[in-house]
This record gives sequence, C-alpha cells and structure tokens, in this order.
Amino acid sequence: MNILLLGSGGREHAFAWKIVQSPLCAKLFVAPGNAGTADIAENVAIAATDFKAIHQFILSHSVELVVVGPEEPLVKGLVDYLHSQPETNKIPIVGPSQLGATLEGSKDFSKRFMLRNQVPTAAYETFTAEQIEEGLAYLETQSLPIVLKADGLAAGKGVLICQTLEEAKESLKEMLLEAKFGDASSKVVVEEFLTGIELSVFVATDGKSYKILPEAKDYKRIGEGDTGLNTGGMGAVSPVIFADKAFMKKVEELVVKPTISGLEKEKIDFKGFLFIGLMNKDGEPFVIEYNVRMGDPETEAVLPRIESDFVELLLGIGTGTLEDYDLRISSQYATTVVMVSGGYPGSYEKGFPISFPESSQNSVIFHAGTARNSSNEIVNQGGRVIAVTGLGDTLDEALESAFSTVGKISWNKAYFRKDIGQDILKLMN
Repeated sequence: MNILLLGSGGREHAFAWKIVQSPLCAKLFVAPGNAGTADIAENVAIAATDFKAIHQFILSHSVELVVVGPEEPLVKGLVDYLHSQPETNKIPIVGPSQLGATLEGSKDFSKRFMLRNQVPTAAYETFTAEQIEEGLAYLETQSLPIVLKADGLAAGKGVLICQTLEEAKESLKEMLLEAKFGDASSKVVVEEFLTGIELSVFVATDGKSYKILPEAKDYKRIGEGDTGLNTGGMGAVSPVIFADKAFMKKVEELVVKPTISGLEKEKIDFKGFLFIGLMNKDGEPFVIEYNVRMGDPETEAVLPRIESDFVELLLGIGTGTLEDYDLRISSQYATTVVMVSGGYPGSYEKGFPISFPESSQNSVIFHAGTARNSSNEIVNQGGRVIAVTGLGDTLDEALESAFSTVGKISWNKAYFRKDIGQDILKLMN
C-alpha cells in the first residue's frame, strides 16, 4: 500500500526506517521529512499542518494509510478534518481526534480526565489570570518544590519546577499576567512535586484494545549529570531496570486499563499512540503527563526492539483490529545518544556539513534536524540533529555500539552527552 507519514524529526525517520522494512509498504511518502528520510522514502514539501494540501496529496497519490508523527497537527484537528471529507473519511489514520489530542493539548483537561477515571497522578489546581490572587494564596499552602505547568503546548518548555515560594509566585505572575509562554500559559496547572524515577511507557490503541510497547527512560537536560536547561531529549534507554514485571503489571492495571476504558466511556475517538510519562514513586506508578504520539528520542530506542511487522501494527490501530496483532519484542537493549548543534537549546548556527562513518555496526543513525544544501551535502538544520541507537545483548554493549558510531560523526560545534545510560548501569551494578 501507499503510506503517508507526517513529520520531519528523528521520530519520523525511525518510523520511516521501520515502515519500509514491511512487505505491506509499496511506497512511503514523508511530509516534509529530512535528509535521512529522503534516502529511504520520498520526501514531500508539505507542512504537517497544511490540511488542504495533505488531503489533496492523499487523493492524487492513492494513499491508503496516514501516520501522524508530531502532536501539532493532531491538536489542531487533522484527523477530524480528513474524516469530514467524503473522499478520505474511510482511510485509516494513526493519530487521535482533536478531542483525544486535548490529552496533550491541555494539561488541565488531561488532569481532569485522570481524576474522573481514577488514574493515579499528583494533586493539583488550575488558575487563570482572573484567579491570580487565589493562585498566589494556594502556593502559600503547598510544600516545596512546586511544579507550574502551562496548560497548552509550549514546545516542551512550559514546565517550571520552583524551589522557593518567591520563585513560584513570580513565575505564576509571569505565566498568567505576562504570557511568558504565550497563549499556552493563559491557564496554569499548579501541581505537587513527585519524587522518584521517571520513565516513559508507550501504548498503541485502537480506542478499545491496546498493546503496551517497550518502555524507555529519556534524558531531558542538556548537561551531564542531568544539569542545565531542558531540551527535547538528549538520549534514551530501553528497557529500564526499574520497570520490572511487577511494576509494569501495576502500570497496566492502575494506569493503562482505566485510561483506555475512560476514552471509550467518554466517547473520545483515539486511534494512535499514547505516551504516558510516569514517575515510579517507591514502586507505585503516578502519571506526570499524557502525550498523544510517540516520544522523541524514545521512539529511536523503542522501535528497533519491535520484531513483529510494524505496518501491521499501524493498520491494526487505524482499522480498529489491534486485538488481532501479535506484538513481539526483542530482549536486546537499545540506547540512543542525541547529537545537537552547539548552543542548543539556545541559539545555534546551521548549515555545517556533517561527516558520517562508512558503516555503523550494531547501530542505526537516525536524522532529526538535517537537510541537504545546494552542494548536496547533508548539513545541520535544527537543534537536535542526529540520534544514534546502539543495540546489544547487554546495556554495556548497546552503549558501546552507540558511542562508537557517535565518535565517527562530526560537524562544526556538534555536542552530545557522554553519560547517557550511566545512571542505569550503576543501578544494575
């Protein structure tokens, strides 16, 4: 079949890499894609949020399956738009409806959904600019540190962990009264700070049945030892030692099942991937957030561990037949190291040619922020540029494979963290 994949990051290159391995894929189009997807599929110069152009492309290229990578087109209602058009309303789409995408698009909506469906999560209250005095008074009753979250999408930057009451009050004023995160902070969720170990659990669902994909841990901060500014993610490891069978059983019973039954009960159309950000707090799972798509860079560590046909999984999601899919997971470790432009997550220079190794044994190179210049050289085009995933029978082997390949990739001012996975190695030893 002809498949259209929307997005341009490392997650989408990993999706493309997995999709083209399937005999069910005749032709893969990626809109807009990057330099890596161009090598294995056909890039199309259409933005993932250009609904009319996407609709026209589906018709003119006989597309039979649409896979949505990033959250923005989902939150803006792409699935509803395509379902409202008579020519595309029967085409399977991997991605939730606009209401389903509100689980990521509004922190307040998702917290209320969790409470209604008895999903364990941190205590919270939500405030608007009109309620600023109530919000400031509420902060005085809370223990520190305290978490402030912009309600809407803020490109991963809308969460603040405040260590003092003064900092929390000042930040709440900046978010609500000065639009620190634009419209995203017109509402602010004030949340209890949870301690424990964070991990990401990924669930594929057709709205009724579900399959739990491999879990992962990502590394969000720019500096080694988890220091410095938050980024889109500097690396990931899958599987993780603190998500043993007993803990994952609790995740399924206390989080996954009530979430899926809640979607069905509330008639929320959700055919796609649910990313559950969790805290393992003394062996008990608490949901930090829902995202309505696969995470990045966790996808680059999760997909290489799926041994069964990936397009069959996507079709099961899109056609409501996921119950029949036989998910097979490799016991191997996958570790992802992200290489970024110097200066990221602040300002950085683009357009530096990238040098790649001739071969990358036991590892896969995924492109994120790359493009080709007028001389046909691959250059850095974004903040996060390359994700290298190493595979191995042990965590040590997987890390060695990843870092060996990372050491052979270079461009001017490239940076990566050298401590990815080291915290988990310590726990294992």
